[in-house]
This record gives sequence, C-alpha cells and structure tokens, in this order.
Amino acid sequence: MDSVKALAQKMVKFQLASRGIYDSKVLDAMLKVPRHLFIPGKNLSKNLADCYADTPLSIGHGQTISQPYMVAYMTELLELRGHEKILEIGTGSGYQTAVLAELCRKVITIERIKDLSGRAQKVLDDLNYKNIIFIVADGTSGYEREALYDAILVTAAAPSVPVMLKKQLADNGKLIIPVGDISTYQELYVIKREGNTFSTQKSIGCRFVPLIGKNGYKY
Repeated sequence: MDSVKALAQKMVKFQLASRGIYDSKVLDAMLKVPRHLFIPGKNLSKNLADCYADTPLSIGHGQTISQPYMVAYMTELLELRGHEKILEIGTGSGYQTAVLAELCRKVITIERIKDLSGRAQKVLDDLNYKNIIFIVADGTSGYEREALYDAILVTAAAPSVPVMLKKQLADNGKLIIPVGDISTYQELYVIKREGNTFSTQKSIGCRFVPLIGKNGYKY
C-alpha cells in the first residue's frame, strides 16, 4: 500500500499539475494538507487510496468533500498572495478550509450544520491551524462582522449569486461561487469587485450540493 506521502504526490502530479493547475503555492498546499484526515469513517488500512482519488466523497449529513481537482482549481482562481482575509461558505469537512489557511492570513469559515463544523474544527485544531475562525450560521448572508473580505469562496451551489456576498467583498476582491440547477450541473462564477462595479465571468461546469439558506435554496 502506498504511503500517505506517495498518495499525495500522485494526486498532485496526475490530478492537478497534469490538468493545468500551475500555481506552485496551491500545489504545495495540496501536497501538505493530509486529505484522509478530513474523511470520516474510513478504514485507512483498506481505503487510504480512496481518500486521494479524483472524486468527491461523502462526509455525512448529505454533504461531500470535493474532489481534489475542484479544491485546487477554485483555490487557484482566487490568486492568493498571503495577506488576504477570506470568507469560506460551507466548511464541510474542513479540507478546503485547510488549503485556504495555508495560503492566506485569515479564514472565516461558516457551516450551517453544527456537527460538521465541530468535526472540522477538531481536525484543524489537531493540525495546529491558528488562523481560522469557525461560525455556525446561515452562510447565504455572509458574515458582516468580519467584512470586508479580500475573497469569498462558496462550496455549495446557489440558484443565483446572493447580493449580500457581493456587498461584503473588498475593492478588488473576488467571489467564487457555483450557480445553477442542483438537479443537473452548475457553472462556476468568478465575480470581481472594482469600486461599486462587479464583473462576472463563467468558468467550468461543476456539480455541488445545494447552498441552503435564506438567500440560497430552501430546506
């Protein structure tokens, strides 16, 4: 059986670098963060390789940990330089949170499901991350207390872009969010703020669990 290090190296080489992820800082973060620790209920002696496979995996409560390529791709789109304060909506397993925390100054991460937030916090605390704030709340309204944000990353699909999130972007800030029909596929939107003007570009097709809340899909 391959070691964790070998599996992570294969993941970075064959799933990320070979498919166009070029930011060396993102690749280093993906290599460093132990993905298997964020996946509950795995018998590591048998299923360790599954944790590093190019696929989303269930983490309970109807939620998933995104495939490694999607985590890396969305992170690279943010073009992080290390000084940023980021709002992440949808803590989930905490894996994407860890990757962001490797690359920025501060992450505020919101999760509506208390059990998932608590589990993610335990893993991230054990890994000694000190630059993460955990919030249990409806993420579709953002988190005004810490606004404005240099970047906002949403890890669930919205029916449309919540206006509250755009308002909480700092000047030159960037919002990454999947938008579209949850019964089929969505598109990844890249929204940038310049003063009071917002530009929107559509990136790749994707499929995420629904963003549930006041400004998202309803329960």
